[in-house]
Amino acid sequence: MRGWRAATEAALYGPGGFYRRPEGPAGHFRTSVHASPLFAQAVARLLCRVDEALGRPSALDFVDMGAGRGELVTGVLAALPADVYARTRAYAVELADRPAELDERIAWQDTPPAAVTGLLFANEWLDNVPVDVAEVDSAGVPRLVLVAGDGTERLGEPVTGTAADWLARWWPLPAEEGLRAEIGLPRDLAWASAVDRVVRGLAVAVDYAHTVDTRPPFGTLTGFREGRETAPVPDGSCDITAHVALDACAAAPTAHTRSSAPSDTARDVQNTTRIPSDARDPSSGRARTPQREAHTTSGTAQNPARTPSGAPQTPHGTARTLPSARLLTQRAALRALAITGARPPLTLASTDPSAYVRALASAGEAAELTAPGGLGDFGWLVQPVGIPNPLD
Repeated sequence: MRGWRAATEAALYGPGGFYRRPEGPAGHFRTSVHASPLFAQAVARLLCRVDEALGRPSALDFVDMGAGRGELVTGVLAALPADVYARTRAYAVELADRPAELDERIAWQDTPPAAVTGLLFANEWLDNVPVDVAEVDSAGVPRLVLVAGDGTERLGEPVTGTAADWLARWWPLPAEEGLRAEIGLPRDLAWASAVDRVVRGLAVAVDYAHTVDTRPPFGTLTGFREGRETAPVPDGSCDITAHVALDACAAAPTAHTRSSAPSDTARDVQNTTRIPSDARDPSSGRARTPQREAHTTSGTAQNPARTPSGAPQTPHGTARTLPSARLLTQRAALRALAITGARPPLTLASTDPSAYVRALASAGEAAELTAPGGLGDFGWLVQPVGIPNPLD
């Protein structure tokens, strides 16, 4: 048996892992990207705001972290004005092989560029950075949960060191037997490393999330297979995911001391990919939206020999002062980017029926992207670097 972090890495990203399959993430689940082209259009609008704040540089970077099969970066490029498109350098960061039909101008690589001037966007990436699970034993002590390939669990050693420190700060567990938490330190470090790649611009993480005041008492670790929620079994037969402590990630770029020599924890997270997912109630543990619903409108683990691709390398060691990150809902973020879900005026139905039908369909898609209890409740973590926050 081993901890959930090591088991998940092997099950999802190792040889024959769940997300090495040719069908890709969209073969199993739908994200905001798959729900509507409006999402990519909103991200393109955000990239244009970043471009303005940067003074329209000759080269503008767009980095799609955990790119799946390149759906988001493709949609963003298609939605850009011609002058911005001509200056944009597009990167898709993903472990899987490059799709044959992908636009040649998109750089496909398993690590992000060393220096980013522009927008680094991580849509549902952090949720699949593997984490360990802690559970309180009969004596009130949090212990690591160990798991076998068939999903059988038992309690291991007490949580100690930096993992225990993280729990105490971000997910304190009362001394009540059976309470569980996911130890989000690897995600904090992955996010800090991603932000460290941004020389000037904006880093954004979008995920289903919780904060310290709303942590679910039994955690959120779960599995999904063929659009259905299932028990998380680390044998490569299903996706394994958990909600993200985005408030902890928000504090990470300034909380963790940068070092030119990577720690074991930092090495472990340097190459972790994200797999797309969708959310309903962020505290319910039921996070994924099955593909078959696509037309509705409503502590540190061991150092693996090879870790999944997608996360940036260890921070470069450059000390700098960052402005405060901002946490907001997807509903608020998309509304700030002109995605509202408002119905078109009925007068349009009589003057231009075709335009009315198109506008009505678009309003339905926008409503889904911003819906309470669904995609609208996703968290957006927005970290400016050297520019004002374009969503303020």
